[in-house]
Amino acid sequence: MTDRTVLAIGGADRVTFLQGLVTNDVARAQGGIIYAALLTPQGKYIADFFVIGQDDRLLVDVATSHAPTLAQRLMMYRLRAAVTIEETPLIVSRGTGPAPADALQDPRHPDMGWRAYGDADVSDDTDWDALRVAHIIPETGIELTPETYILETGFEPLHGVDFKKGCYVGQEIIARMKHKTTLRKGLVQVKIDGAAPVGTVIETADGKEAGTVFTQSGGRALAYLRFDRATGPMTAATARITL
Repeated sequence: MTDRTVLAIGGADRVTFLQGLVTNDVARAQGGIIYAALLTPQGKYIADFFVIGQDDRLLVDVATSHAPTLAQRLMMYRLRAAVTIEETPLIVSRGTGPAPADALQDPRHPDMGWRAYGDADVSDDTDWDALRVAHIIPETGIELTPETYILETGFEPLHGVDFKKGCYVGQEIIARMKHKTTLRKGLVQVKIDGAAPVGTVIETADGKEAGTVFTQSGGRALAYLRFDRATGPMTAATARITL
Protein backbone atom coordinates (compact mmCIF):
# COMPACT_ATOMS: atom_id res chain seq x y z
CA MET A 1 0.00 0.00 0.00
CA THR A 2 1.98 3.00 -1.24
CA ASP A 3 -0.65 5.41 0.07
CA ARG A 4 0.13 4.71 3.75
CA THR A 5 2.90 6.05 6.00
CA VAL A 6 3.99 4.52 9.30
CA LEU A 7 5.18 6.86 12.04
CA ALA A 8 6.96 5.59 15.15
CA ILE A 9 6.42 7.17 18.56
CA GLY A 10 9.09 6.21 21.08
CA GLY A 11 10.19 7.33 24.51
CA ALA A 12 9.09 6.69 28.07
CA ASP A 13 5.99 8.91 27.83
CA ARG A 14 4.73 7.58 24.50
CA VAL A 15 1.55 5.91 25.81
CA THR A 16 0.44 8.70 28.15
CA PHE A 17 1.31 11.28 25.49
CA LEU A 18 -0.86 9.73 22.79
CA GLN A 19 -3.56 8.74 25.29
CA GLY A 20 -4.26 12.39 26.04
CA LEU A 21 -4.69 13.26 22.37
CA VAL A 22 -6.60 10.59 20.44
CA THR A 23 -10.14 9.20 20.53
CA ASN A 24 -9.38 5.61 21.53
CA ASP A 25 -7.70 3.91 24.49
CA VAL A 26 -4.03 3.63 23.53
CA ALA A 27 -3.36 1.14 26.33
CA ARG A 28 -5.45 -1.39 24.40
CA ALA A 29 -2.98 -1.24 21.51
CA GLN A 30 -0.22 -3.00 23.45
CA GLY A 31 0.59 -6.17 21.55
CA GLY A 32 -2.25 -5.42 19.12
CA ILE A 33 -3.94 -2.70 17.07
CA ILE A 34 -6.61 -0.05 17.56
CA TYR A 35 -8.35 2.45 15.27
CA ALA A 36 -8.43 6.09 16.38
CA ALA A 37 -8.52 9.71 15.26
CA LEU A 38 -7.01 13.05 16.17
CA LEU A 39 -9.51 15.92 16.34
CA THR A 40 -9.48 19.68 16.61
CA PRO A 41 -10.45 21.23 19.95
CA GLN A 42 -13.84 21.84 18.29
CA GLY A 43 -14.27 18.08 17.79
CA LYS A 44 -13.72 18.01 14.03
CA TYR A 45 -11.61 15.50 12.14
CA ILE A 46 -7.91 15.97 11.45
CA ALA A 47 -6.74 12.41 10.71
CA ASP A 48 -7.72 8.79 11.33
CA PHE A 49 -5.15 6.03 11.78
CA PHE A 50 -4.26 2.71 13.35
CA VAL A 51 -2.05 2.46 16.44
CA ILE A 52 0.07 -0.68 16.91
CA GLY A 53 1.71 -1.26 20.29
CA GLN A 54 5.18 -2.79 20.26
CA ASP A 55 7.65 -3.36 23.09
CA ASP A 56 9.46 -0.04 22.83
CA ARG A 57 7.35 2.07 20.49
CA LEU A 58 3.91 2.80 19.06
CA LEU A 59 3.45 2.56 15.32
CA VAL A 60 0.92 4.91 13.71
CA ASP A 61 -0.41 3.73 10.32
CA VAL A 62 -1.88 6.79 8.58
CA ALA A 63 -2.77 7.84 5.03
CA THR A 64 0.32 9.38 3.40
CA SER A 65 -1.76 12.41 2.42
CA HIS A 66 -2.39 13.12 6.13
CA ALA A 67 0.95 12.02 7.59
CA PRO A 68 2.70 15.43 7.52
CA THR A 69 -0.25 17.15 9.22
CA LEU A 70 -0.52 14.42 11.85
CA ALA A 71 3.22 14.47 12.58
CA GLN A 72 3.17 18.27 12.83
CA ARG A 73 0.25 18.21 15.29
CA LEU A 74 1.90 15.55 17.42
CA MET A 75 5.11 17.58 17.53
CA MET A 76 3.09 20.65 18.54
CA TYR A 77 1.55 18.78 21.47
CA ARG A 78 4.81 17.12 22.53
CA LEU A 79 6.06 20.02 24.68
CA ARG A 80 8.32 18.47 27.36
CA ALA A 81 7.05 14.90 27.08
CA ALA A 82 9.73 12.23 26.74
CA VAL A 83 8.70 11.11 23.26
CA THR A 84 10.25 10.87 19.82
CA ILE A 85 8.28 11.04 16.57
CA GLU A 86 9.78 9.83 13.30
CA GLU A 87 8.77 8.35 9.97
CA THR A 88 9.68 4.70 9.36
CA PRO A 89 10.35 2.83 6.09
CA LEU A 90 7.74 0.19 6.95
CA ILE A 91 5.36 -0.83 4.18
CA VAL A 92 1.69 -1.44 4.98
CA SER A 93 0.01 -4.51 3.46
CA ARG A 94 -3.59 -5.63 3.81
CA GLY A 95 -5.80 -8.43 2.60
CA THR A 96 -8.70 -10.77 3.27
CA GLY A 97 -7.05 -14.03 2.22
CA PRO A 98 -4.40 -16.06 4.07
CA ALA A 99 -2.61 -13.71 6.45
CA PRO A 100 1.14 -13.42 7.08
CA ALA A 101 2.32 -14.73 10.43
CA ASP A 102 2.74 -11.25 11.92
CA ALA A 103 -0.49 -9.76 10.54
CA LEU A 104 -3.08 -8.05 12.76
CA GLN A 105 -6.84 -8.17 12.37
CA ASP A 106 -8.33 -4.87 11.18
CA PRO A 107 -10.13 -3.63 14.31
CA ARG A 108 -12.93 -1.85 12.47
CA HIS A 109 -14.81 -4.92 11.18
CA PRO A 110 -14.00 -8.66 10.87
CA ASP A 111 -14.62 -8.60 7.10
CA MET A 112 -11.93 -5.92 6.61
CA GLY A 113 -9.26 -8.61 6.91
CA TRP A 114 -5.71 -8.10 8.13
CA ARG A 115 -2.97 -5.50 8.12
CA ALA A 116 0.76 -6.24 8.16
CA TYR A 117 3.92 -4.12 8.46
CA GLY A 118 7.24 -5.03 6.86
CA ASP A 119 9.72 -4.37 4.07
CA ALA A 120 7.56 -5.64 1.18
CA ASP A 121 3.96 -5.24 0.03
CA VAL A 122 2.11 -8.56 0.33
CA SER A 123 -1.39 -7.15 -0.15
CA ASP A 124 -3.98 -9.15 -2.09
CA ASP A 125 -6.49 -7.93 -4.69
CA THR A 126 -9.52 -7.51 -2.42
CA ASP A 127 -12.18 -5.09 -3.69
CA TRP A 128 -11.91 -2.65 -0.80
CA ASP A 129 -14.51 -0.22 -2.11
CA ALA A 130 -17.09 -3.03 -2.19
CA LEU A 131 -16.26 -3.98 1.40
CA ARG A 132 -16.34 -0.40 2.62
CA VAL A 133 -19.72 0.24 1.03
CA ALA A 134 -21.11 -3.04 2.38
CA HIS A 135 -20.09 -2.21 5.96
CA ILE A 136 -20.33 1.62 5.88
CA ILE A 137 -16.64 2.24 6.51
CA PRO A 138 -15.40 5.74 5.65
CA GLU A 139 -12.07 6.39 3.95
CA THR A 140 -9.53 9.12 4.66
CA GLY A 141 -9.97 12.05 2.30
CA ILE A 142 -13.20 10.71 0.78
CA GLU A 143 -15.88 10.33 3.42
CA LEU A 144 -13.57 11.67 6.16
CA THR A 145 -12.85 15.37 5.62
CA PRO A 146 -11.94 18.36 7.81
CA GLU A 147 -15.64 19.19 8.30
CA THR A 148 -16.42 15.69 9.63
CA TYR A 149 -17.66 14.85 13.10
CA ILE A 150 -16.53 11.29 13.69
CA LEU A 151 -19.76 10.08 15.29
CA GLU A 152 -21.61 11.05 12.10
CA THR A 153 -19.31 8.75 10.12
CA GLY A 154 -19.76 5.68 12.30
CA PHE A 155 -16.64 5.75 14.48
CA GLU A 156 -18.46 4.17 17.40
CA PRO A 157 -19.52 0.91 15.66
CA LEU A 158 -16.07 0.85 14.01
CA HIS A 159 -14.48 0.75 17.49
CA GLY A 160 -12.68 4.05 16.90
CA VAL A 161 -13.77 5.95 20.02
CA ASP A 162 -13.73 5.07 23.71
CA PHE A 163 -16.16 6.99 25.92
CA LYS A 164 -14.56 5.80 29.17
CA LYS A 165 -10.88 6.52 28.56
CA GLY A 166 -10.85 10.09 29.84
CA CYS A 167 -9.93 13.37 28.20
CA TYR A 168 -8.52 13.87 24.71
CA VAL A 169 -8.54 16.74 22.24
CA GLY A 170 -12.16 17.43 21.21
CA GLN A 171 -13.55 14.98 23.79
CA GLU A 172 -16.11 17.38 25.27
CA ILE A 173 -17.81 17.91 21.90
CA ILE A 174 -17.87 14.18 21.09
CA ALA A 175 -19.26 13.31 24.53
CA ARG A 176 -22.01 15.92 24.13
CA MET A 177 -22.97 14.52 20.73
CA LYS A 178 -23.07 11.02 22.20
CA HIS A 179 -25.09 11.72 25.33
CA LYS A 180 -27.07 14.91 24.78
CA THR A 181 -28.13 15.02 21.14
CA THR A 182 -29.72 12.90 18.45
CA LEU A 183 -27.64 12.82 15.28
CA ARG A 184 -29.47 14.57 12.47
CA LYS A 185 -26.85 13.76 9.82
CA GLY A 186 -24.74 10.73 9.13
CA LEU A 187 -22.99 8.33 6.79
CA VAL A 188 -25.31 5.62 5.47
CA GLN A 189 -25.56 3.08 2.71
CA VAL A 190 -27.94 3.94 -0.14
CA LYS A 191 -29.07 2.34 -3.37
CA ILE A 192 -27.83 4.14 -6.47
CA ASP A 193 -29.23 3.71 -9.96
CA GLY A 194 -26.55 5.13 -12.24
CA ALA A 195 -23.32 6.77 -11.15
CA ALA A 196 -22.16 10.16 -9.95
CA PRO A 197 -18.74 11.63 -9.23
CA VAL A 198 -17.61 11.36 -5.61
CA GLY A 199 -18.74 14.52 -3.82
CA THR A 200 -21.86 15.07 -5.91
CA VAL A 201 -24.66 16.83 -4.03
CA ILE A 202 -27.79 14.76 -3.38
CA GLU A 203 -31.09 16.60 -3.88
CA THR A 204 -34.67 15.83 -2.91
CA ALA A 205 -37.52 15.74 -5.43
CA ASP A 206 -38.25 19.41 -4.71
CA GLY A 207 -34.62 20.48 -5.17
CA LYS A 208 -33.49 20.74 -1.55
CA GLU A 209 -29.95 19.66 -0.70
CA ALA A 210 -30.08 16.38 1.24
CA GLY A 211 -26.42 15.37 1.39
CA THR A 212 -23.48 14.08 -0.64
CA VAL A 213 -22.74 10.80 -2.42
CA PHE A 214 -19.30 9.22 -2.08
CA THR A 215 -17.88 5.73 -2.77
CA GLN A 216 -20.02 3.52 -5.05
CA SER A 217 -19.97 -0.21 -5.72
CA GLY A 218 -22.44 -2.77 -7.04
CA GLY A 219 -25.49 -0.53 -7.17
CA ARG A 220 -24.93 0.81 -3.65
CA ALA A 221 -23.06 3.80 -2.30
CA LEU A 222 -21.95 5.58 0.83
CA ALA A 223 -23.78 8.86 1.33
CA TYR A 224 -23.72 11.56 3.97
CA LEU A 225 -27.35 12.53 4.48
CA ARG A 226 -29.59 14.86 6.39
CA PHE A 227 -32.04 12.36 7.83
CA ASP A 228 -34.98 14.76 7.89
CA ARG A 229 -34.74 15.23 4.12
CA ALA A 230 -33.86 11.66 3.10
CA THR A 231 -37.45 10.46 3.22
CA GLY A 232 -38.30 10.10 -0.46
CA PRO A 233 -36.76 9.84 -3.93
CA MET A 234 -33.46 11.68 -4.37
CA THR A 235 -30.97 12.33 -7.16
CA ALA A 236 -27.22 12.90 -7.44
CA ALA A 237 -26.64 14.45 -10.87
CA THR A 238 -28.33 11.87 -13.17
CA ALA A 239 -28.22 9.01 -10.65
CA ARG A 240 -31.26 8.07 -8.59
CA ILE A 241 -30.69 7.62 -4.86
CA THR A 242 -32.85 5.59 -2.44
CA LEU A 243 -32.23 5.29 1.29
